[in-house]
Amino acid sequence: MSTPAQAPFRMRVATRADIDAVVGTLTTAFFNDPLWGPAFPDTERRAVQAAAMWRLYATSALRHHWLLVSENAEAAAVWIPPGREELTREESDRLPELLRRAAGRDVAEAVMTMGDQFAAARPRHPHFYLTLLGVHDRHRGKGLGMALLAESLAHIDALGAPVYLESSNPANLRRYESVGFSPVQEIVVATGHVVTTMWRPAAVFGPGAGGHAH
Repeated sequence: MSTPAQAPFRMRVATRADIDAVVGTLTTAFFNDPLWGPAFPDTERRAVQAAAMWRLYATSALRHHWLLVSENAEAAAVWIPPGREELTREESDRLPELLRRAAGRDVAEAVMTMGDQFAAARPRHPHFYLTLLGVHDRHRGKGLGMALLAESLAHIDALGAPVYLESSNPANLRRYESVGFSPVQEIVVATGHVVTTMWRPAAVFGPGAGGHAH
């Protein structure tokens, strides 16, 4: 008896209507992450606390048209195009207070310090920045995360741009290396956890870097 063929993977640009689903995906994806889990140590309230931060970043990313998702947002990738920033100046200014209200002063200070470390390590020359890549807990093991990454990279390669990311989970290093990333630097945060920055050179040199995903 034959089994039905698996539907082909479909990537699309997220809209504002997807934000709740994207936040749900990111919240479950990073709940037990070795960096972001301990950053919100109250496990009973972690999901709500972290979701406030993920919502800000995901909503802000809409303006770049590079918040890419699987068909029903089971997987989400937050990309920042060359020359752009994760948050607007206004959003950056209110992030500390948002974190304090959601999770308390200690968490806010720790997260902001990590953010400063990541910002200092980020390359200065133009690149696409993969800030978040997550798959909802209910859909892990289906290859959605790597499929989303591969299709994202195909679009970026067509624009002739390099790619940068910070890997918060050592278990993902081999996955990133398998699609062309190489480790660059290790960032040690206050907890002692090591975050690895990674770089993928431009595969094709062409016009249009910084355009929209389609």
